[in-house]
Amino acid sequence: QVQLAESGGGSVQAGGSLRLSCTASGYTRKNYCMGWFRQAPGREREGVAAIEGDGSPAYANSVKGRFTISKDNAKNTLYLQMNSLKPEDTAMYYCAVDLGFAGGSWFRRLTLGSWGQGTQVTVSS
Repeated sequence: QVQLAESGGGSVQAGGSLRLSCTASGYTRKNYCMGWFRQAPGREREGVAAIEGDGSPAYANSVKGRFTISKDNAKNTLYLQMNSLKPEDTAMYYCAVDLGFAGGSWFRRLTLGSWGQGTQVTVSS
């Protein structure tokens, strides 16, 4: 059974940085897609970034140029470096992994995959 554990959330002022981590355990599939979603109260879930098995990244327009996704395959750990944070980045951030049960976009594959419990990011103005 796949387990995902996020860490690194916290409270920062606008313009600050945070680095989120997500460690996967109980998962032996290789070259899998992983990614980050976020959801703020009263708002729809948003796909923030994803990294495919070949290492190619994808980003939501709202975070392009500010966030960087990366993965350490040896550690089964996913990262999200968040710079120039804005108050609108405030949300619960979730890590997700593609279990290989669905096709289509990374958003769809990850939505139907396995999720972590989330880590809160709060950005004050």
